[in-house]
Amino acid sequence: MKDWAIFGTLGVIWGSSFLLIKVGVEELGPLPLVAVRIGLAALVMAVFLWLTGRRWPANRVERAALVFIGVMNTAVPFTLITWGEQDIDSGLATVLNATTPLFTLVFAHLALSDERSTPQKVIGLVAGFAGVALLASRNAESSSPNPVSGQVAVLAAAACYALSAVVIRRYLRRVDPLTVAGGSLIVGGITMVLITPLMVHPLPDIGGLSAKIIPVMLTLAVLNTVIAYFLFYHLIDTWGATRTTLVTYLMPPIGVTLGAIFLDETVDWKIVVGAALILGGIVAANWRAHRQLSPAAPLPCEPVQSGVDG
Repeated sequence: MKDWAIFGTLGVIWGSSFLLIKVGVEELGPLPLVAVRIGLAALVMAVFLWLTGRRWPANRVERAALVFIGVMNTAVPFTLITWGEQDIDSGLATVLNATTPLFTLVFAHLALSDERSTPQKVIGLVAGFAGVALLASRNAESSSPNPVSGQVAVLAAAACYALSAVVIRRYLRRVDPLTVAGGSLIVGGITMVLITPLMVHPLPDIGGLSAKIIPVMLTLAVLNTVIAYFLFYHLIDTWGATRTTLVTYLMPPIGVTLGAIFLDETVDWKIVVGAALILGGIVAANWRAHRQLSPAAPLPCEPVQSGVDG
């Protein structure tokens, strides 16, 4: 019962990330919001790694892969999702982020000799991306303006998560999962803290921010990133990766519901059917599939986990 409670809590935490991003990006903008979020999370994780005696891998290839993951599984997708949510609904972003497992199937087929496509996986891919096409068609309706550019940004973030999952499977399987998680946050945090002042002029005026922004930033950094990582890896340890990654199926309905309740976002038949096609495609592609990409896979949302994810 305790682990089921953690499972549900994790789904709510990650499902709410997109709502919080939508609220925060309106005042801070994409790069500052991501820099603050990852920067704070990186500080917390750095302290954790130091207190627990975890160290960076000694192998050069593994170090290079960890740096790559820090950029492609943290800095880049977080920025793309946040940028996309300037224009599209948070609920739609949650659904589009759920395409990560579909992209993972494609990259795994290309890069991993033991993860080849099958007719079953192809059917799942077709169904999933049919759902994406249906969601994109909502842009033509004045009642639900969600520019394709914002949707493409979130899909690109999902592809980044998927590529990262394959890199972890190939190069970081022997590295402690929490070292991968913490190391990627540290690399991503340093990247964003250095890039943001160079790209954003002027930076947001802290004194001009509304009272709600500070809680939003702290929640995204501490709860939705650091604590969510620990909950995720606790379930990995007790349930195994395959069962734990089912949390991905909770995120779209939670994200869509929260967006409708708190931001008055439109929920029409296209987003419901599109989400069903995407999740159905994931189920079809992985039905009776006992293999998993890696217990150390990236997280959903957002951060996104492998075989399912951010």
